[in-house]
Parts: sequence; structure tokens; C-alpha cells
Amino acid sequence: MTTALTPVLNPEERLAATRHVMALCHDWGLGASDILTLLALPDSVKPRHIPRFVEQEAFPDEVAVNRRLGYLARIEHALGTYFPRNPEMRALWVKRGNRKFGRRPPITVMIEDGETGLAAVLAHLDCTFAWDQTGSRTEYDERKG
Repeated sequence: MTTALTPVLNPEERLAATRHVMALCHDWGLGASDILTLLALPDSVKPRHIPRFVEQEAFPDEVAVNRRLGYLARIEHALGTYFPRNPEMRALWVKRGNRKFGRRPPITVMIEDGETGLAAVLAHLDCTFAWDQTGSRTEYDERKG
């Protein structure tokens, strides 16, 4: 099943998305093991393989990886909305402790809490995602329809 968080990409788009996410991970200061965890890359991908994704290889086409790529794309877009003129603040926001997450930085939430953490960070940044998740949209559509 394809959703807004799991787009279907052709090989060129997948390679471009991989490079983009690797640049984002670099901006956020993530090491190889954090990237493996954040993206739920398969056990066959080792930390020493991470540099391949910068230049020549796309991330594996797996459901869990695709969902996480979708979350990261939406998180990055929401950060761009929050800080349209200051890209440095986007990376800083991800690394700073946040009261919403018990003073943990959002990047820590995303890595330690997995997909649930990615969804929590996205819901914090993007009210439309939170609205969809709470069922408010369904209630709205039912009343409207």
C-alpha cells in the first residue's frame, strides 16, 4: 500500500532521495550507526557501507526504510516552514533539548524511539499530520459529508 509517507520512486529518484537524506543526516551530525538506526536499514548494511549511499548506491527499497524516508522528508519540509530563512536553525532545532520530548533533542527521539519517535517529531512540527493521526480529519469529513 502506498501512502503519502511511502512514495513509489523510480531508481533515479531513489538515488536522489538517498543523497538528499544523507546530506540531511550530515547536517544533523549523525554518525553511521545513528543513520542505520534512524532509517531502520537491514542488518546486511553495516556502518562501513554508509559512505556508499553518499555517492553511488540508493537505500534499500524496503517498506520500513521507505516509511522512514517519508517521515524525514516531511520533517525537513516542516522545518523549512518554521525556519524559512535560516537553515542553520533547522539543524540546531533538531539537536536542542525540547520540553515536548522530556528535554531530549528531537534527533535523539527519532533515533531512540524509532518510527514512533519520527511520528512524534513530525506531529510536533506539522499540525496537519497530527490532525490526521488523531482522527480529527475523519470526524471532520463525516460532519462535512
